[in-house]
Amino acid sequence: MKRSTTNDRASALERAGTGWTLAAATYVFAIVMIGTTLPTPLYPRYQAEFGFGNTQTTMLFSIYAGAVIAALVFFGRLSEAWGRKPLLAAGVLVSLISAGLFMLGDQLGLLYAGRVFSGIAAGIFTATGTVAVLENAPPGRRRLATSLATAANIGGLGLGNLMSGTVAEAFPRPLFTPFLIHAVLLLVAGAALLGVRESALSRSRSLRLQLPAIPPESRAVFLRAVPGAVASFAIAGLYSAVAPSFMQQTLDIGSAAVIGAVVFALFGASAACQLLFQGLADRTLVLCGGIIQVACMVSLSIALLADSTLLLVVSAILGGAGQGFLFTTGMRAITAVTEVRNRTAVTTSYFILAYLAMSAPIIGVGVLALVIGLVASTISFAVMTVLVAGLTLLGVGRWSSQRRGVAG
Repeated sequence: MKRSTTNDRASALERAGTGWTLAAATYVFAIVMIGTTLPTPLYPRYQAEFGFGNTQTTMLFSIYAGAVIAALVFFGRLSEAWGRKPLLAAGVLVSLISAGLFMLGDQLGLLYAGRVFSGIAAGIFTATGTVAVLENAPPGRRRLATSLATAANIGGLGLGNLMSGTVAEAFPRPLFTPFLIHAVLLLVAGAALLGVRESALSRSRSLRLQLPAIPPESRAVFLRAVPGAVASFAIAGLYSAVAPSFMQQTLDIGSAAVIGAVVFALFGASAACQLLFQGLADRTLVLCGGIIQVACMVSLSIALLADSTLLLVVSAILGGAGQGFLFTTGMRAITAVTEVRNRTAVTTSYFILAYLAMSAPIIGVGVLALVIGLVASTISFAVMTVLVAGLTLLGVGRWSSQRRGVAG
């Protein structure tokens, strides 16, 4: 027994991360997530290039969200059976294929294919990237790793917008160059992946799907978290898919750099709030998040009616802050009450719900815009989101009022 314990400890030490492995895992995660939002500031240019309207833009975004959901289901458990690194390598490769398709994107079909591949890459890393970052942390640095995983995920989404918009304005071939730069960064990520330590123990080669499930012990908390998750990701979807169009058509903003910066403000605020306020009590976070979401939709509606770019930026920051407060609080509360063997399934369910909320309402906004116009359809979306946020506020009393620390 003593020899077995010694071997277990030696094995654990062999798998222990270092500062370098943590940095490598974080970099790979961030670079793949950057690629998922590169097209957002370029949507007005694609509309001019291919002659399609707002509905087509929302479909391009929604097919990405659908691919994320499919990847969560098909690849959610694979890293436990095949190992983290093989699956992360597959995600980098799929992201590289996506970049190549966008670089070749002289046909609308290539854009759709590129969005599908970027969604698959995002789904792989949503299921595996966070775990890889946490498991590559040095002993005693789990809190740092949690913060870095958040920054790589949400921050990567924001940086994709910022990088794409800036590059499109500063360099020739704006529909080609951002993806070329991303392809180079992905090649570096492939090299960095060699330094990421493998920590998954099983090698069963199982092909079981990660079907969504809500175990009995989690159902009450899961249902409590649903309104916040739905509203948060619906707002993120609106800014990712529709905001570029109404910035160009309503506010007369054609600069890809400005569009990218506005969408970056949402994801940057989300990441910052997740990092800065994670120690507050759940009830406080949910109350603040619900109020902020209502303020976000009110300021967005006024921005559209008054043609105010400043209010649009304020709305984006508020939307990101609301997401940062609500989505992470829900995830943390759900995993806290879920047995370890059920956590992958319930986490997958939570993300599937989030991406459905991100895509389905946005399709509705695009279709409704054909009938009543983009401003009116967006304000209708805002009203519905306020109602959902109201459900969040009604349930505040059922959340814990105790502060939650983060283990070091």
